[in-house]
Amino acid sequence: MSPAIALRTTTEQDLETLVQMRIAAMRESLERLGRFDPQRARERFAASFAAERCHFILSDGQPVGFIQSQSHEDHLRLQHLYVMPQFQGRGIGAQALEPLLQRSTREQLPIHLDALRGSDSNRFYRRLGFVQVEESEWDIHYVRPADPPRA
Repeated sequence: MSPAIALRTTTEQDLETLVQMRIAAMRESLERLGRFDPQRARERFAASFAAERCHFILSDGQPVGFIQSQSHEDHLRLQHLYVMPQFQGRGIGAQALEPLLQRSTREQLPIHLDALRGSDSNRFYRRLGFVQVEESEWDIHYVRPADPPRA
């Protein structure tokens, strides 16, 4: 059974904590690709960070990851979803994503996201109904229709 989670909005002062969480969550995948660079990881995250749209994922009151999404006129974008390695595989990411999945269905807006090529997150997103639509050198681009087929 998955642990109960809660979401708490971040603040600008949380930037460094979030960067460290992102680096911890992505390090193994980036190292496999020979792309681990903590400074680049920090800069890329800082460029897209929006405290008002970013939420810590809390388990037993402690931050174990974070999620950030963005609304567009014709779609939703999952910008960041990271769960610390020691908390992965427990259903926490799927629970954190559930409000966005529900919103997608309710508002009939697909969800777009990019996942690092070779990352375990690719299996996670496919399992939740995301479909690969494109690839770039480092990322796989996915879309989850507003009404995904039932498994």
